[in-house]
Amino acid sequence: MTAAAATPLIERDFAVPDIRCASCIAKLEQGLVRDKRIAAARVNFTEKRVHLTHTPDAAMPDLIGAFSLLGFEAHPIGDAAGEVDPGAANSRDLLRAVAVAGFATMNIMLLSVAVWSGAAGATRDLFHWLSAAIALPAIAYAGRPFFRSAARALRHRHTNMDVPISIGVLLATGLSLYETATHGVHAYFDGAVMLLFFLLCGRWLDSVMRDRARGGVTALLRNMGTGAMVIERDAAPRWVDATALVPGMAMLVAAGERLAADGLVTAGESQIDLSLLTGESAPQAMHVGDPVHAGTLNLGAPIRVRVTAAGADTAIADIARLMGEAAQGKSRYVRIADRAARLYAPAVHGLALAAFAGWMVAGAGWHQSLLIAVAVLIITCPCALGLAVPAAQIVAAGALMRIGVLVKDGSALERLAEVDRAMIDKTGTLTLGRPVAINLDAVDPVYGPLLLALAQASRHPLSEALTRSLVARGVHAETIEIARETPGFGVEARWHGHSVTLGRPRHALADDALASELAVDGDRLALVRFADELRPDAREAVAALRGDGIEPTILSGDRGEAVAPVARQLGVLAQTGMSPQDKLAAIARQTAAGYKVLMIGDGLNDGPALAAGHASMAPGSASDAGKNAADCIFLGDRLMPVVQTLRMARRTQAIVRQNFALAIGYNIVAVPLALFGLVTPLIAAIAMSGSSLIVVGNAMRLKRALR
Repeated sequence: MTAAAATPLIERDFAVPDIRCASCIAKLEQGLVRDKRIAAARVNFTEKRVHLTHTPDAAMPDLIGAFSLLGFEAHPIGDAAGEVDPGAANSRDLLRAVAVAGFATMNIMLLSVAVWSGAAGATRDLFHWLSAAIALPAIAYAGRPFFRSAARALRHRHTNMDVPISIGVLLATGLSLYETATHGVHAYFDGAVMLLFFLLCGRWLDSVMRDRARGGVTALLRNMGTGAMVIERDAAPRWVDATALVPGMAMLVAAGERLAADGLVTAGESQIDLSLLTGESAPQAMHVGDPVHAGTLNLGAPIRVRVTAAGADTAIADIARLMGEAAQGKSRYVRIADRAARLYAPAVHGLALAAFAGWMVAGAGWHQSLLIAVAVLIITCPCALGLAVPAAQIVAAGALMRIGVLVKDGSALERLAEVDRAMIDKTGTLTLGRPVAINLDAVDPVYGPLLLALAQASRHPLSEALTRSLVARGVHAETIEIARETPGFGVEARWHGHSVTLGRPRHALADDALASELAVDGDRLALVRFADELRPDAREAVAALRGDGIEPTILSGDRGEAVAPVARQLGVLAQTGMSPQDKLAAIARQTAAGYKVLMIGDGLNDGPALAAGHASMAPGSASDAGKNAADCIFLGDRLMPVVQTLRMARRTQAIVRQNFALAIGYNIVAVPLALFGLVTPLIAAIAMSGSSLIVVGNAMRLKRALR
């Protein structure tokens, strides 16, 4: 390995507000890597960000210069939760521009009524000059987003969709000034300003959609505590802002306070509301040694927590990053839009020139020929085509976030819409992945307080499961003395002068089940059995999958005896005792048979299978490897979000196809009309902008798809 290859790479994020369409994505991702210091570039279209991986010798001016060479303005951004959102600022700027253009449009249209009604001579000239006085400053202000973008592209010898828009607006304005100065009959200030108004409306709606898609991230990060009371040796407790917390600090978390960092409980016991992270509404008991996470709410008593992760390293920040990755990826439809957008500028410029030349040859004169060329430039703007895919995927991802599903890549929605087989891991996926006491109703309630006291003294998974079950029943712990845990055997303590134990049964059970035995002075008083329960809606979810034409199968590494009861309850076939390679082979067989497989799993051993599936999902409790390999992550204990995601994916693809049909149909109808001189710049502005608004409005229907 060379020294260069061994050099660690650095990752940075940049805000690039001028990312407008699929062509911009291709230009950035392909153009930035031409700089040998940049190893990779990934565009997040939702947040208008670019994630760069580069060598350490690439200084910030060099990286910004790489963007500049491609005609884009870039700003480095950090990971702080409190950082000002450039997307929100962009939406506010666009809204101001919409207001200016709208105000100007209304007033110019009022003045135009007199001209359309037959005003002539000096009266008509007066109204034209008044229109010019309103239009020129409005165009200069409201047109800045387009003019700046077009100027940067042309300076670097590139084109983008803003170039023909800017040319069309400026030509229409110039022709209108010429008509006004020469006492002409027609001026097109209303068309130029209205074009900007509708274009800005489309861009503002697009920006607002992205803000809403990011809203789940922002709301999540706002749930982190703003800071914590930190206890230091030989010093008074002091308040430390969340951004200044570091691993190793000791936080004192009061009842009713949200945690500002991840950590381990070092003193005290309490009830923690984990609904923010897991969707589970019932509070969870926390004891010494238990992990707790930023953003969760301490409901019970004060606890002391040793910080293990803070800021961008917390679990809630990881989830926020997953949400932030819910931009559209390189799906088949995005690639189509990519190619169309790259061909757009030269095609439109050529078409406009051909229209101008053709009408000049036909004897229409330069004035009429130029008007037709301007109408062609305006009416062929591919805004609707550029919005067809991202608008639908962004709205769908935002709707799924609200039910606790994190879509890591918009292209996953396309693949999820195609699946017709589901292969599901058992433990932790169909089941909750944690033991649950199943026979407490058969245990004498008088032993409940003693069971709880002994269970709370142990960190064993069965003791923790027993603690959760007893606390949920409202049991209060008995007072015990000198509790001591022997790893592998259980807990022993003194109770009213007697020796009490909770641990491994002294005699093996016939069915080899998980169990804990309560004994006093060696005499067994109670036997608590445990099982890994199915998710509460597993049966309904499996039935819903079948109803949607997706046949589910269990793939499990567990023994057949452990899997058989679950398979019988759900009425599905199961393959058991499978290694990771076996799971890969099972997916490969289904793929070879022509099926599109959805893999749902959670464990480290499911990682290869999740990556091999046509699409994949993992529960929020999955291992890091499982979550990294999966396309989507669903939170909480329910399995129905899997079914809802598949239905949303199919609905999204239907909307995408409708959007393409709308965009293409618009051009098929509108372009010939413009070429034949049947469309004025005003009508072209209304038609083009209206097509973009229709595409966005069609995508917005996905917000109601899960209701």
